[in-house]
Order: sequence, then structure tokens, then C-alpha cells
Amino acid sequence: MDSLFDPEPDVASSSSTPRGPLPARMRPATLDDVVGQAHVLGTPDEPTALRRAIDEGRAHSMVLYGPPGTGKTTLARIVAASANAAFEELSAVEAGRPQVREVIERARHRLEANGTPTIFFLDEIHRFNKAQQDALLPAVEEGLLTLIGATTENPYFEVNSALLSRAQIYELQPLEEEDVLTLLRRAMERGECGGTEVQDEALAFFAARSGGDARSALAALELACETTSVVDLPAAEEALQRKAVRYDKGGDQHYDLISAFIKSVRASDPDAALYYLAVMLEGGEDPRFVVRRLVISASEDVGNADPRGIMVATAAAQAVEHVGMPECAHALAQATVYLALAPKSNSAYLALGAARAHVRQYGAAPPPHQLQDAHYPGAAQLGRGTGYDYPHDHPQHLSASEVRPDEIGDLTFWAPDDTETAMRDRWQRILQARGDRPAAPWRPPGR
Repeated sequence: MDSLFDPEPDVASSSSTPRGPLPARMRPATLDDVVGQAHVLGTPDEPTALRRAIDEGRAHSMVLYGPPGTGKTTLARIVAASANAAFEELSAVEAGRPQVREVIERARHRLEANGTPTIFFLDEIHRFNKAQQDALLPAVEEGLLTLIGATTENPYFEVNSALLSRAQIYELQPLEEEDVLTLLRRAMERGECGGTEVQDEALAFFAARSGGDARSALAALELACETTSVVDLPAAEEALQRKAVRYDKGGDQHYDLISAFIKSVRASDPDAALYYLAVMLEGGEDPRFVVRRLVISASEDVGNADPRGIMVATAAAQAVEHVGMPECAHALAQATVYLALAPKSNSAYLALGAARAHVRQYGAAPPPHQLQDAHYPGAAQLGRGTGYDYPHDHPQHLSASEVRPDEIGDLTFWAPDDTETAMRDRWQRILQARGDRPAAPWRPPGR
């Protein structure tokens, strides 16, 4: 039984063992070796609360949120080493509740036997369902283990609120190009590539095309060094296999590409829209940001020319939330093609804009008294709701009673266009039945 609960090797010594792939061999063992993530770690001279906690060996439960290759596993191991804690690691892709229970039992035994704390690192925690995540709560609450979850998905959407309330959330950012280059040069200085010559332009290529993923850059460097004696730019391109997109999610590219994407949908060009969608997804854009724009476009650009467009877009939004990347990309593509090929109408968009402009220019008129709320005692004495003509009491369920404020008179804001023939015909029949005449819609001055 003792062998089952033997403490794991010290984190620092295991991480420095010269075995495994280059990214594992280059994993920093101390905070001083970590590059990037200054926003959560600070510096030795100006430490953040997290850095102070690590330096003082005060581990706490946390969720590390960020794209691949940004140091989530590294940070978890450093936390465990600084706290002199045993380190347990599982991936939520492969593990289930039985494996979690085994980790908890080992943690309990260590604590009772010699007071050794346990850091439990759960990679891809968003892959656990609610029941699996709930199984961790008692152990975290009792202090049997300190949980460090890692996820590439927004934890506020993917991790139970009860678990989040017991953990700090730290968002890690993609490494800057210079940070990745520092790691690559560090590997060269340590002789990790043996006698292979690696040209500066190849190192710069790895750093630039890795998309802020240190693991990807180091793996490509190792592959190149194993397959050629001189790593030049063509060898670097071959080793990287795919030309990763350098995409600034917070800068001009972010806005330029989403603008081109939506304008391509509006222009009814599915191929252009799919191209821009692919660029954004390859660059690591948040699919929720993309699908929100699709939902907006479904109303603003497609509108009532095809009312099913909003249903397709909102279904895609649900798929993004429930499925996540990479699989939700198919739902994004489906919605993109549907909306691009759908007939277009912005009549509702224009009508609302005109109505709001009228209100801003002339103020808000009160509704006619017969439309006002009459459910409370004394409403009748105030004239609220008196004289209301119930449309369902009339043929075709239409009433001739006026529902507009007197201040707007016969103004109209909405006018169907030629892609809304069914709605236009219905509108004409309603006007005829009520004895009204169609009027040109009001537009604010200058429109």
C-alpha cells in the first residue's frame, strides 16, 4: 500500500530531467526563467499578488485561462514546487470521476501521513461536465488539495460557478514574438540542437509564425534540427508544417477582418466570407465574437427577407457555447454560408433608426389613453385603457382604432423592400382593411 501513496518526485527536479521533447526540456523551473505574462506575474521588483504568493509558498486554487503554449502547465508546476507540495496531473480529456477520486484519496493519505499538501493540476478542465466538476468541490473546500485548472475556453462559460467562487482566475496571453524568440535562443545556448546550425532568420520565422505558442515554436525547432544540418528559412517552413497566422486580436487586424467578414456576408459572397472566417479562426479569434456578429447581421442585413436567418445564427451561437472549438467552427461555417446566400433586407434596421431619430428630435409622446395600462385600481378613473378596441373581436383580427400618439399622426417608419414580397402584400391587405393609405416612410433630415 505504501508504494501507491509514495510522494511524487520533486517538481523542480522532474522538470529539469533531460528527457522528452524539447518543449518539456525547456520548461522553466522557477519564476525567474518564465518569459511573458508580466500582467499576472509582475517582476521581482514589482511583484503581483500571484507572484508574492508563489514566492512565499502560499498555493491557492486557481484557473489558468489562455491559449496553448502560454505556460499554464509550467506555472502550475512552479506553484507546486514553491509550496513543497506533491504534484498530481490529469487531463480532463482522458480522465473521469474514478481517476479524480484516486487523486483525492492519495491527497488525503499524504496529508494525514506527513502533512504533505497536494497540488492537483487538471488540464482542459472545461472538458469536465457539471457532475465531474462538482466531484472536486468537497476536496477543495476541505483543503485536501489545491486545484489548478487549465483551460483554453472562457472559464466563466465553461466552469461551474461554485468551483469558480473557490478559485482565482488568471488569464494568460499569447507570448509576444520577442518572448518566443528568447526561448528559442535559450534552447540554442543550452546546446539543445547539438551541432546543427540555425540561422537567425529561421529563428525569427519560428517566433513570428508560432502565434504566441512557445510549445509549437520549440517543437518545430527540434524537428528542423533533427532533419537537417543547417536550419535555414525553407527548412523552418517545412518543419512548422503550417504557416500559423499571426493575428492581433486586440488591434487593427481584429476589426479589419471582422469588418471584411460581415461585409462579405452582406455582399452575398460565401467564399469571401468563409475565407475571412478561416483567417480569424486560424489566428485564434474567439468564436463567440464571430457568432455575435453573425447574429447581428442576421437581423441587420437579412432581416425579414428570410426570418429563418436569425434562427440559424442563434442556433450557431448555442453551438458555440455548448460545443466549443474546434468543432463549433462547422456551425460558424454553416451559418456564414446560409446568411451570405439569404436574400437581404435592411428595412427593419432603417425603420428603427428612423423611429429613434424621430424620438431624439421631437421627444417621446405618450401612448393614447386607450392603450395605457389599466390593470391597477383607480386606472379607470384616470382614463387609462378606456375605449380600447380588441382586434380579435373584428374580422381578420383587425381594428380601425388608432394606436399612434397624436403627435406622430400619419407618419410611417417602415417600408418593405422588394425582397419582402410576402410581408409587403400582407401589409397592403392590412392597410386596405383598415382604410388607410400607404405613405412614404419618414427619414431624419440628411437621409
